[in-house]
Amino acid sequence: MALPAKTECLAGAKPGGGFDVTCRLAANALLATKLIERPMPVTYMEGGVGAIAFNHVAGKRPKDGSLISAASAGSALLLAQRKFGSRDVDSVRWVAAIGVDYGVIVVNAQSPYKTLKDLVAAYQASPNDFAIGGGGAVGSQDWMKSALIAKAAGQSPKTMRYVALEGGGPVLTALEGGHIKVGAGDASEMSKHHKAGNVRILAVMSPQRLPGDLADVPTAREQGFDVDWLTWRGFYTGKEVSDDEYNQWTEAFAKLVKTPEYTAELTARGLFPFQAIGADFEALVRKDVERFRVLATEAGF
Repeated sequence: MALPAKTECLAGAKPGGGFDVTCRLAANALLATKLIERPMPVTYMEGGVGAIAFNHVAGKRPKDGSLISAASAGSALLLAQRKFGSRDVDSVRWVAAIGVDYGVIVVNAQSPYKTLKDLVAAYQASPNDFAIGGGGAVGSQDWMKSALIAKAAGQSPKTMRYVALEGGGPVLTALEGGHIKVGAGDASEMSKHHKAGNVRILAVMSPQRLPGDLADVPTAREQGFDVDWLTWRGFYTGKEVSDDEYNQWTEAFAKLVKTPEYTAELTARGLFPFQAIGADFEALVRKDVERFRVLATEAGF
């Protein structure tokens, strides 16, 4: 089944962010593989870290089979915290995730902590001595990554000294300046700084080691901590889109992820291969929402 002649991707933020990257990944790869005949325009609808876009699709375009909207693990986190108002995981149809980034725990290059075990042991002994910085406010993805480390040390996330910063750049600056002892971030933004020796990544929050610049960095699991953080990149569409239209999208993405054009677009954006399509993706979203809800409850949200 072919996709509609005119397609559109909705990015729930300003140009240049993660939603934009997700839409551009799909638009460029689908066109390069001729799975769409015309360029796919990207429409920007900022507000509420995707909440405005989510409500727009659910409330005003629930039957529009030509539209997909970008989503991420952050969307599941916000759904878990009920940040989308009355909308929930059942308000849309989850199409596919086609890329992923992974959480990392990072310290200053001169830090005495060489492994995640070293860090967790020191944190457990004296939690008040550790300021942990991340690119986002309390309750954000970076805060949640930090909370997982606090939990691994047997400490409550409620008492964590978390410093909310404006993205990965300020986290790096704060680490290098000694203003924080630990940083939480994403592999894609931290890997080149690790390779350059500016910071030291202690662990990647992935099921297996990552390729490329981070091949030398062990996972949290390897170091004895059952801690993963996958920031998947994917898409949803309207709840009332027909099965035929929905299947057109899932079949197109199933074909796309097997192509070299997809791999090239993924690499260009610093993302890693990951596919969850149709029912598999819906199951992933539901699992994440429940997992994040437990974390949020434990943290007192």
